Parts: sequence; structure tokens; C-alpha cells
Amino acid sequence: MILSKPQWVVEHDHPFLSLWPHRYDYIWAPHPAPDEKPKWQTESRHPLSDRLIQQGAYLYGVRFDSQTSYCLLDIDADSTYHPQHDPLAISRLVAALEPLGLVSYVVCTSSYSQGLHLYFPFEIAQNSWQLSKAVTTLLENQGFKCQPGQLEVFPNSKLYVVEGTPNLFNAHRLPLQAGSYLLNDQLEPINSSQPAFVQQWQWCRRRNSVDTAVLEQILQQCRRQRHRVSHRADKFLNDLNAEIELGWTGKGQTNHLLGRITMRAYVFHHVIHGGMPLSGDTLVAEIVATATSLPGYREWCGHQYEIHQRAAEWARCVENSHYFPYGTQQGKYKAKKDLENNTVVEKTWNQQRAQTAQEKIKSVVADLLRCGQFPETATARFQKLISYGIGGGTLYKYKALWHPDLWKAPQTPQSSIREEASATASPATASRPTSLLPVDGRNALCDNALSCAENVADQGGVRNEGPPPMWRGLLGALKERQAQQKSASRSQKETRSHSKARQSIQNQAKQMAEYLRSQDPILIGEGLKWSLCQADIPLNHLLPENFMDWSHLYPQLTPLVIQCQSLMRVQDQGPCLNQLSETALAHGSQMGESSMA
Repeated sequence: MILSKPQWVVEHDHPFLSLWPHRYDYIWAPHPAPDEKPKWQTESRHPLSDRLIQQGAYLYGVRFDSQTSYCLLDIDADSTYHPQHDPLAISRLVAALEPLGLVSYVVCTSSYSQGLHLYFPFEIAQNSWQLSKAVTTLLENQGFKCQPGQLEVFPNSKLYVVEGTPNLFNAHRLPLQAGSYLLNDQLEPINSSQPAFVQQWQWCRRRNSVDTAVLEQILQQCRRQRHRVSHRADKFLNDLNAEIELGWTGKGQTNHLLGRITMRAYVFHHVIHGGMPLSGDTLVAEIVATATSLPGYREWCGHQYEIHQRAAEWARCVENSHYFPYGTQQGKYKAKKDLENNTVVEKTWNQQRAQTAQEKIKSVVADLLRCGQFPETATARFQKLISYGIGGGTLYKYKALWHPDLWKAPQTPQSSIREEASATASPATASRPTSLLPVDGRNALCDNALSCAENVADQGGVRNEGPPPMWRGLLGALKERQAQQKSASRSQKETRSHSKARQSIQNQAKQMAEYLRSQDPILIGEGLKWSLCQADIPLNHLLPENFMDWSHLYPQLTPLVIQCQSLMRVQDQGPCLNQLSETALAHGSQMGESSMA
């Protein structure tokens, strides 16, 4: 007996529901609060039924099967291509897809976020992956960037499979749910009933006809290798996505999120989006683009002013780590390489440092041999080499290059070594590196000199002559950059401090206004005293019109009421009566003291 896939009760008289035939591995989410985003979940145990959609207890979304009769473009509200930012972007999108035969679309808002969904239906079903690849290629050829937060294509280009099983297509939310409305040609909301949506859908489907010849031609031009991904790599990628996609939810998360974004971009970007693995500036740009498009970035990220610098630091860190772009190293699914054409292997930074340290030791030894000052004992040699700025740890690591028990004197010293020793191994040169970072990874010793240094300096034909070292200019630029960063940080702190001060004053004013309305003589007295201290705010803006009645209702407040009345009269007459104001206030104070006594 052959078991078929589970089915659902089909509403045959409902043309809107028939537009979404693939219901497996659907997504759902509870209706969110007005300022929150839906928390989508995937349901793989059973298909989505028509009656669940009609019930509307949750938000629902569907995926694509291997064949599809429509494609969808998703433009976020903050995207560069949204009509609020580029009114002509949608017309450019449609013009880019016209060679494929897609000329008409149904447009609606995706949700209350005001994002847009553009549906392109057509008569004859097409292969989902091929259609997605062709649509993405046409858009990218016209300069559009198909990436989350800007412009997404559904169905998406699945560039990898997991152990022979293709990865699921991305899901999209169904139209005309909460916050989703049909739009006209001017992108204004119109009648958003399901029959109206079906009517526009059928009209666009008759106008769109995918040209299979053009489709095949586009696929031939953009043919790429589809990567096979192991289950472990797929789990690693899903774990990274789970940490990244939620974005910032509080303070202190920038460092962790940038690390995960960098790792995903460096290891899997070419697997997900195609192309070559990212490195250098392209990797930094991808990190910044991803980070700035995540939720909560502007609210919680405290490093927005230096996001490029932090991204560059993380890119350099991951590139020098044990991680590598997927498929480029020995592994279960290693990409095919012609090893004969790749005989030159680039050395890592640690290997370069080790080679530089060994060459420096050799150069110093050659210089001392030429001067006749290379000691015989191990301790003397150690002290002599340290005076050239070589660290003790480095000398112990490469003892075979200088220790009397391990080192063998060269038979015929090469002239190139003598020139290098005279030019680079002298203490003067060792103490003035041309880089901000010493080549041996430690601070150079600047106070000690060798007896033969003057002899080397006297030989004008041996020592290289050139412009002064550039490290001072680089150090100055670095200090200036650090000063700018400190100034920006200080400016932000001052801005936050001023904002807190203003907020505190506003809160106090609000509290005092409540005191004045409280009908409690003690609280009203506090409010009057505070009002008298506000020199920059007229009293008629702070006190109610009937404040004179308080002297009859609450006799203990009479002195304060008289002071307020006197000061208000002076403020109404202008600044020329400042002296009279002070006299009136003093008189009121004396009355208040006598009344209190």
C-alpha cells in the first residue's frame, strides 16, 4: 500500500485560496502588538489548510514548490528602492524584467510596516529555481542589490543542497492579512477584498508570458556551481542565522553580533548568494550592510559612529583564524581545484613574522661577523643580539641561528647578506621601524648601540640612502584619528547629558504643575516656591488665573501669593523695573517671615 501525502479540505469555490497551491512547511505567527514584528515559526508536521487561513487566528505564509506560476518582489519600507526614497524604482524594476516577459503585477502592502509586495503571475508554470535565478540576474544587471532589507526575490535562488536534499525555498506571508491592502497605480489603498485581488491577478496573468528561450539564455550566461552542504555545515549556518536575524534587543550585543555576521559572510556568503568568497574590503562592506539592516541597530547599537572600523577589525580577525570559506579547503565537499596551477601558497601572518624574525637574526649575525665582534660565549652573544632590538623569546626560539653549540659559521658569506646587515641590522635602524608595528612583535630598544655601528655608517656606499622614515606621519595620523574618535564620543556623552537634563527639567515642571492643581496647601506652596525661582519663564505661563483665591482659601499661602503677584506685575511692565521687582520681593519675604512667625 502506497501512502500519499496528507491533504487538507479544499474549498473548491474559493479562487483566492487556489492561488497558493503549495501548503507544506508553511510559516505562522501570532498577531503581534502594533510596534512589534511577527515571530514566525515553521510548521512541517502537516500542510496549511484552507479553513485555517479563513479562520484568521494567526498570520500565515507559504513556500514554493519545484514549479511555480508566480514570482514575488519584496521591498521593505526602509529600502532604497521604496517609493518614499526613490519614486521611479518600481518602474525600473518592471523594465528590468520586461525581457523575460513579466510586464504586469499586483501590488499590495505587506503589513503595517508599509513594505510592498509585487506579485507577477503568469500562465505556464516554470521551474522555481530557474525563474528565481533569471529574475535575480536581470535585476542585478540593472544595478539592484537583491538582499534582505532592500529587495528580496521569491522564490529565492537556492545555491546549495544538504546531503542531496535541496534546501527549502524562503516563505512569504499571504496577502490581505492584517495590515495588507491592495494598491492602485498611484500606490494608494483601494478595495482590498479577496475577489478584487483575484480579478487583478487574472488580468496580470493574461498579460505576462515567460519567454522560455530568453530564460534559457539568461541561465546560460549566469551558470554557477551549486554547492552541496553537509548536515553539519547546514546546522552551523542555521545557528548563525538564528543569532543574527533577531538583531539587537538590548545593550552590549554589538561585539557578539558583528562576530556572527562576519563568520557567516566569510564562510557562507558565496554558498548563499553565489560568486566568489568575500575578503578584504568587500567582506567589510557586507558586514556593515548586514548589521545596519538588522532590527534594533539604531536603537541599541552603541558603536554606530565606528561601525566600519569594528567591521574591519572583525574581518581581519576571522580571516586570520582557523575558519575558511566553505568548499575551499580539504573537507567532505571540497571544491575541485587544479593543484598543479596553485603551487604558490600564501603564507599566514604568523609565518611571515617567523620568517622576518629569522632573517633579522641572520642579518645581525652577519653584521657582527663582518665587524669581528661576534662573541664566543652564549651569554655574550645573547646580550649582543638583544642590543639590536631582538627579543629574548625570539632568540631562544631560534637558537640554531646564533648559539655556539648549534650554530655553524658560514664558509663564504654572501654579499647580499653583508648589504642587508649594514642597511637593516644596525641599532639606529632597528630603533626606527618604518611600520607602526615592530617586525618582531615587541618594542625596540633604542638606548644601546654597537661599536661597529659608526664604521657601518661611515661607509656611505654600503648604507642605503633614502627619505626619512614615514612612521612619524603614520603615528600622527593615528593619533589624530584617535582624537577624533574621542571627540565624537565626548560629543555624544554631552548630548546625552543635555538631553537627560532637559528631561529632568520637564519632569520637574510636570510634577510642579500637578502640585499647583492638587488643592493641597503644602503641595501648592512647594509649587509657588518653585515658580518664583524660574527666572526665564513668566509666571502667567506657570500659574492659573485664579491663583489669587488661594490667599483666601489657604491663609498660610498669602505671603507667597503676594510675592507672585508682585513679580508678575513687574514682568508685565518690562525689564526696566528690575529694581522695583527686587524691592517687592524683599517686602514680600518680610511679610512671609512675619506671617510664619
